[in-house]
Amino acid sequence: MSGALFPRDRAVVAPGAVHVPGWLPVERQRELVDACRDWARGPVPIRHTVLPGGGVMSVQTVCVGWHWQPYGYSRTADDVNGAPVAEFPQWLAELGREALIEAYGEHQGYSPDTALINFYDGTARMGMHQDKEERSAAPVVSLSIGDSCVFRFGNTETRGRPYTDVELASGDLFVFGGASRFAYHGVPKVLPGTADPATGMRAGRLNITLRETGLAG
Repeated sequence: MSGALFPRDRAVVAPGAVHVPGWLPVERQRELVDACRDWARGPVPIRHTVLPGGGVMSVQTVCVGWHWQPYGYSRTADDVNGAPVAEFPQWLAELGREALIEAYGEHQGYSPDTALINFYDGTARMGMHQDKEERSAAPVVSLSIGDSCVFRFGNTETRGRPYTDVELASGDLFVFGGASRFAYHGVPKVLPGTADPATGMRAGRLNITLRETGLAG
């Protein structure tokens, strides 16, 4: 139902879109937080992305494997400091395959080669958008750590309705592929004060999305 908020149970939100609450244990979340802090220090530091029209995204972003900027990928962060992006580790690819097995029952040969890591403070938002810079149509794996948020998952045709609002909490897994791979999605609201300090996040939300770029080199 459009605009409905799903309960905290495993759910197929749309064909190919699966929400698994509490998938990551606290210890694994903390390991990811530590890794993300290392990546945020460089070689390409975390930053607010400047959009082509001059607007500035409210989330802060750092990339691993490939550097994303609107609207494409490169090996060097030419919009930041020109440095090569941090290498994508094999253990993160393995985590992505584990996520697909959890969501779909098989990993489908999933081989992610980039991670976009977004940090949301209490006021940050993400407008409705499609992830379509990749040449591969392999699923996107999304991991949430820290504060909960309202995640709006829509349709493939328009930024508007129909959409479903899902509460993503720390440790949640959300995978979207197949018929939902190019669905519009966004984050209209972060819920401050909901983070568990045991994860290493006292405030704010960390979102890690794994993708296959389909690019060579």
